[in-house]
Amino acid sequence: MVPDGTIVAVASRAIERADAFADRFDIARRYGDYESLAADADVDAVYVATPHSLHAANSILFLGANKHVLCEKPLAVTAREVETMVQAARANGVFLMEAMWSRFLPAYRILVDLLGEGRIGDPLVVEADFGFRAPVEPDHRLFAPALAGGATLDLAVYTVQLCTLVLGAPERVVADGVIGSTAIDEVVAAILHHPGDRLGVITAAIRATLACRGRVTGTQGWIDLYPFMHHPEWLVIGGAAGTERIEAGYEGEGLRFQVMEVHACLAAGRLESTIMPLDESLVVARVLDQIRSQVGIGL
Repeated sequence: MVPDGTIVAVASRAIERADAFADRFDIARRYGDYESLAADADVDAVYVATPHSLHAANSILFLGANKHVLCEKPLAVTAREVETMVQAARANGVFLMEAMWSRFLPAYRILVDLLGEGRIGDPLVVEADFGFRAPVEPDHRLFAPALAGGATLDLAVYTVQLCTLVLGAPERVVADGVIGSTAIDEVVAAILHHPGDRLGVITAAIRATLACRGRVTGTQGWIDLYPFMHHPEWLVIGGAAGTERIEAGYEGEGLRFQVMEVHACLAAGRLESTIMPLDESLVVARVLDQIRSQVGIGL
């Protein structure tokens, strides 16, 4: 919970799930469909946490009802869907942000500050991997094509956003991977070539346990993001003078930081975040499209 917000309603495709969630968190209103939530005049903003395959349709429903939207990552399955969502938000004059919670954590804010101070010189290479070995369950969201399963959308999105945060939009992407028995990408690897001959090197997997670390290397040193790279509790900065561990811990699971950003933006009258702007969400989505296409996933 955050101090300046109240959960007034919850909706699910099954009223039983909505009731169970509402009972657990003492939420007064519960709906068995999303249209009822969109019609609730007391709801100002909606957090969309449905499967990837529903992000675009659900978000556009709420945006069309003049609700502000915080939508889970990836913002949508394809860049085309993201473009439609962004158009809907801007046409209706409401807030939209991808729930890339990593960006708002203390470690990532410290990382941005260190880079801005030139502590490692000019960043040249970003390396990031994120993966675990999950059992193949064809109906699970990770493995079901109908739910937009796969390593790219679920995990590589974190590694790509680190590259775009540090190096900007890539000029080209080269990717390969492994398609599993359920026709989704189980393991992927990609090289992102950014302006100035800078590289992003990423790996993601749902059938292999990876180190789950990140490293930003510059002309004068490096910064390590220790496991897990998408929510590290400390950083290590190194160079010719040695290494320094920088603490960046926080209480709870860390999701509140992105909610606080939404509230801050709305209080200031901003319709998108400068920390995770919509144009960057589009860049990330286009990179994910390229990775999936090159690996062999139809878009």
